[in-house]
Amino acid sequence: MSWYKNLFILPLAILAQLAGPQTASADVWRLLPQAQVDGTGIFLDQVVAMPGAGRAIPHLRIAGAPQPSQPSSFSRSQIALLARLAGAAPLATNWEGATTIHVSRQLRAFEDPELTQLLTATLQKEYVKNQGELELGLTKPWASVQVPDEPLTLKIKQMPANGISPAFIMTFELWDGWERVGSWQVVAHAAVWRDIPVAHSALTRGETLKGADLTMERADVLVERDAFLNFPIVNDSLELSENIQVGHPILNRMVRVHPLVLRGQLVEGVFQDGSLGISLMVETLEDGILGQVVRVRNPLTKRELYGKVESEKSVRINL
Repeated sequence: MSWYKNLFILPLAILAQLAGPQTASADVWRLLPQAQVDGTGIFLDQVVAMPGAGRAIPHLRIAGAPQPSQPSSFSRSQIALLARLAGAAPLATNWEGATTIHVSRQLRAFEDPELTQLLTATLQKEYVKNQGELELGLTKPWASVQVPDEPLTLKIKQMPANGISPAFIMTFELWDGWERVGSWQVVAHAAVWRDIPVAHSALTRGETLKGADLTMERADVLVERDAFLNFPIVNDSLELSENIQVGHPILNRMVRVHPLVLRGQLVEGVFQDGSLGISLMVETLEDGILGQVVRVRNPLTKRELYGKVESEKSVRINL
């Protein structure tokens, strides 16, 4: 009957031999010698591999990500402990592979074009706003630096007191989420482009701005800082305060509100003292708009006084 027993024992032995390595293989985790991670942290399946076709390594966060410039090292026992604390025990009973793993951050080169793009977008949003279109460049070449291979944000830390100018120095920081990557200082040159009004023909003092022969031309308002930008004009209250030549931009100092009283005009000057009111004709010595205080003169005594413009024909004299 021994041959009969062997008929059953032999297949069982073969099955045990085939099943044994598969079971053992499924219980063995191999520690990798090195790994690269992003800012979200270190995950078990990034540091451990499973030989053969065993169970998949669970995607469990076992530790925080190392600093970009400070790689971390873990021994097998440390990784095993972190795995158990993360809830992976008792999946692994045997370890092989490296005795220590070195974990570093995934890095990439941060080049000049990306920096210029981030600086331009940040300065446009926080400083230029709707005043024009910012054009920015670096005066000195930017030396490439290694940064985390993740989306970065840029924060302006220091700017000149007068803000953006044709040439200026600024300090900025790069951030990876809540993590500060570093701080740098650069010298930049800039232009802010916008359409400004330019005299298309010779313009005369007193001409209304709304009806003036103007063209809109693209210019750098960092150079033409005093350009009059309040366009389009919807009323006749603004006029030119001086003659303007062809091709000259319209500047703020060349525009004024149409005055109610004109220099050399005779208007009623009203004196008020309690309930007593006295009026006489006075000569205005300068143009004035509603509510403006102007110099006036008594034609009889030649005495100069000050009066607040109340209408086209009257001023209130201040005693």
